[in-house]
Amino acid sequence: MKFLLTAVNAKYIHSNPAIYSLRAYSVQKDPELEKNIELAEYTINQPFQDILADIYGRKPDCIAFSCYIWNWEMIRDIVRELAKILPDVPVWLGGPEVSYNAEEILEKLPFLTGIMVGEGEETFRELLCYYRNGSTRENAGLEKIAGIVFRRHAGICRTGERRLTDISELPFFYNEEDIGDFHNRIIYYESSRGCPYRCSYCLSSIDKTVRLRSRELVEKELQFFLDKKVPQVKFVDRTFNCDHKHAMGIWKYIKEHDNGITNFHFEISADILKEEELAILQSLRPGLVQLEIGVQSTNPRTIEEIRRSMDWERLRQIVAALREKENIHIHLDLIAGLPYEDMESFRNSFNEVYACRPEQLQLGFLKVLKGSYMHEKASEYEIHYTDKTPYEVLFTKWLPYDQVLKLKKVEEMVELYYNSGQFVHTLPVLEKAFSDPFCLYERLAEYYEEKGYFINNPARGYRYQVLLDFAVSAEPEKEELYRQLLTLDMYLRENMKSRPAFALTLLENQEIKEKINDFYRREEKNPTCLTQYVQDGCTSRQMARMTHIECFTLPVWEKEPLKHNNETAIYYLLFDYRKRNPLNQEAYTILLPLT
Repeated sequence: MKFLLTAVNAKYIHSNPAIYSLRAYSVQKDPELEKNIELAEYTINQPFQDILADIYGRKPDCIAFSCYIWNWEMIRDIVRELAKILPDVPVWLGGPEVSYNAEEILEKLPFLTGIMVGEGEETFRELLCYYRNGSTRENAGLEKIAGIVFRRHAGICRTGERRLTDISELPFFYNEEDIGDFHNRIIYYESSRGCPYRCSYCLSSIDKTVRLRSRELVEKELQFFLDKKVPQVKFVDRTFNCDHKHAMGIWKYIKEHDNGITNFHFEISADILKEEELAILQSLRPGLVQLEIGVQSTNPRTIEEIRRSMDWERLRQIVAALREKENIHIHLDLIAGLPYEDMESFRNSFNEVYACRPEQLQLGFLKVLKGSYMHEKASEYEIHYTDKTPYEVLFTKWLPYDQVLKLKKVEEMVELYYNSGQFVHTLPVLEKAFSDPFCLYERLAEYYEEKGYFINNPARGYRYQVLLDFAVSAEPEKEELYRQLLTLDMYLRENMKSRPAFALTLLENQEIKEKINDFYRREEKNPTCLTQYVQDGCTSRQMARMTHIECFTLPVWEKEPLKHNNETAIYYLLFDYRKRNPLNQEAYTILLPLT
């Protein structure tokens, strides 16, 4: 008997820890069950027919799908067709997207056998044993399995609620044999379940019982990732630092056992960080940790209404303190469409969060999730959202649809220009041309609309030229400054083989070319800047190809370059692409004393 556990991920780099945990738990309880379980992972971007054909080719005796808002539409279509090509194979669902209204889903999809509700490890094991031991067409005996809703005779039956899992009893589902399957994919890890907060838009607020995995197990499992030099481990704990002792223990461990490669991602509540936690975070190697911090709104009325606990002023101070050491990648979140947040309120929230200068500013839109408190209050708030997943806000009594559409375009500009990290020197200068940062991205979105770029989106490299054209339209007198700022930003990220059209033409000057060639020849004989290249046996020509020297007439790497302007100066800036900043991947730069 083969039970196929199936996941449809949003991207290839993602994995589905749920199906791995279900398999590992069952096998731990009974090693003989391993031969009865097979895993299948796909993505929502794969051709539908290819997924269907692959499932059919695996010849399963029973199938279960892990359901979320990002894959529900596709899974629903898949199981509808499976009912035709595998009519005698039981099909089960599980996951947050189907746990709330299981009976309704079974009513609408008569070809489904049942739904696992809530945490699924023990439920799946019992279900697997039920089919291995011989099921019946009438599903007799399923009523003994807690935590399921299933079809029986002409009706639908819900069994008793499954008790919450002691997560220290769950096995570690990564192992020596399988870790290679996660090459170039995100590794997800869980050290706690549940959340003590009651945020009205979040399903985690339903489970307020926080359960911690034992420190001994966590440290052993983290060491496995460190030994394997996994690039990134993403903790899926809803509020990682809700337990001070737990968080401190893990942060101390990864500091003491840092392998210089692995990065750990945590979702935290910044305003509850204690001084001890702040101190250890500030002491970490640059790139060891990245933090995701949900702000959602800085409007006090909105925060109160969504039942969120947040001290914005304290959060702002903590983020400022974390940024001082320039060692942690910080990701701040905003949500558009929340109660009592109109366009002016959102503009203010955006500007206040933007002022924190996070590496990433995620401008998201409210998802009205089934089972959440926001779902219950949607009518009262006059929140209208899509019937199809991801149940995203269309408009509210405070934010009309046309303004939601405007925010969608602002979101795209923030993603392309701020979150890309490509324009870190240009944007701070350009912001000063507008009344506030939100206005900059609002105007940039209008510019994209005028030029038709939302339809014909500029390629990554051409976005520099688009931003130059936009900047010059706002401040034509600063064209030279913007040209050099964008040249700096471009070469910080990429060792371009062809020069951008907006770059200075100084490198065409034969005398300047010879100065640069002389520098590389001197480095080959007596290195002062490129010692490692010489130790590796690189010639002057090879060093010239692997690095880049750019000429500037303005010190655009300064915070206020125009204040340091010397009309006769030529600056030679070396970009070393072997040595990159671990937070933003910018090349290491050296100002060369070439005269």
